Amino acid sequence: MSADEPQFRVVRGVPTAEELAALVGAILVRSRPASAPVPAVPSTWARSGRPGTATPAAGPGAWRTSGLPR
Repeated sequence: MSADEPQFRVVRGVPTAEELAALVGAILVRSRPASAPVPAVPSTWARSGRPGTATPAAGPGAWRTSGLPR
């Protein structure tokens, strides 16, 4: 394909300039590679309520120690 040839053509109908713009926009959006979504970083407020590296161990009395302050 040379640089003078169009990338696509309308085969049927007479589209308006707005319809052609919408078509070109849709083709551009679909032709872009999908980027990986950025993982959401929890806020400082949410992180403060989560336990640090110490996780409660399962076993006898674990339910009691899970509610005690650390």
